[in-house]
Amino acid sequence: MAWKVRTKMSERYEFVELARKENCNFSQLCKRFNISRPTGYKWLKRYEEGNLSSLKDKNRRPYTSNNKTCKEIEKLILDLRVKHPSWGGRKLKRRLEDMGYCHIPSATTISNILKRNGCIDQVSSDKSKSYIRFEHPYPNDLWQMDFKGWFKMDTQRCYPLTVLDDHSRYSIVLKACLYERTNIVQAALIEAFRAYGLPKRMTMDNGAPWAGHDRNQLTALTAWLIRLGIKVSHSRPYHPQTQGKDERFHRTLKVELLNHRHYSNLEEVSKVFREWRNIYNTQRPHEALDMNTPLSRYQVSPRSYPETLPPIEYDYNDTVRKINRDGKLSVQGIVFTISRALESQYVALRPTKTDGLLDVYYCHQKIKTLDLRDR
Repeated sequence: MAWKVRTKMSERYEFVELARKENCNFSQLCKRFNISRPTGYKWLKRYEEGNLSSLKDKNRRPYTSNNKTCKEIEKLILDLRVKHPSWGGRKLKRRLEDMGYCHIPSATTISNILKRNGCIDQVSSDKSKSYIRFEHPYPNDLWQMDFKGWFKMDTQRCYPLTVLDDHSRYSIVLKACLYERTNIVQAALIEAFRAYGLPKRMTMDNGAPWAGHDRNQLTALTAWLIRLGIKVSHSRPYHPQTQGKDERFHRTLKVELLNHRHYSNLEEVSKVFREWRNIYNTQRPHEALDMNTPLSRYQVSPRSYPETLPPIEYDYNDTVRKINRDGKLSVQGIVFTISRALESQYVALRPTKTDGLLDVYYCHQKIKTLDLRDR
């Protein structure tokens, strides 16, 4: 059995939850988790029969004793609050219920217990606000990707790389990085693609390494994503709300892990990130999901990661041209800058409804419009 020792409990729990999803390709899922089908069926059977002795991160023992006193329930709430200092009454209530406890008081009562014990200010409360939220209808329709602002370790900076599924808020990637570089991001994405499959679309802001000085030009990273069959989009400049869910994830990360806490090195940050990501995905109730966990709404993509890039194919009536070494293309004597990331690659030119305008496609995605009218 090939479970990673350092995270085997969280991986087993993640596996059985994903395996129970409707229309799950069980063989494919076992392959992505690097286990055999008999091993997968064994853990799924134990999970469904309620034998959870090996899944120590989730205590399913029901809280059914009638001898429990109010003081004991209060201690239960306060102990969980110590583990999750930023959680309020609603999250604590839902988490205790998910752990199998019953007779848990209301979220308001829990908030009052926290106030009475000095855990939150008297003016603080779990106020519910009405927001108009937009989300894609299915998992993997859209992944949001970004670097959170850096924070200082002992001698270096850490740049957290985050990738979030738009529909479920599932944390696909949470990686501590020393630099904001293409090779680091690509390695993290390959690991994610192998585990969860390919999304239909990914969106990111206009910073490095997924956008250059001209945000309309491809980078090596975005060209690679397009080659994999993923549609790439960028948020509007100075409009971070386009990446709203990932920005909100950054805020949660800052409150629960980074505020008032110092880390010595990247190894320490990586360990904390792994543990917290498992809690975020599998235990932490999410208010935007009706207090369900992201894992309850996430399902792996049926599109597997190809270890070899697929060939570039265009329609038979496309005009196919090769990009020069400097990333330029000459059309009817006019030289256009396309992208240095596409040096020696082939693109397709397609006429538009306007005379003199040509659309440039790389694989499935339009990347530029050429204007031949002004020479």
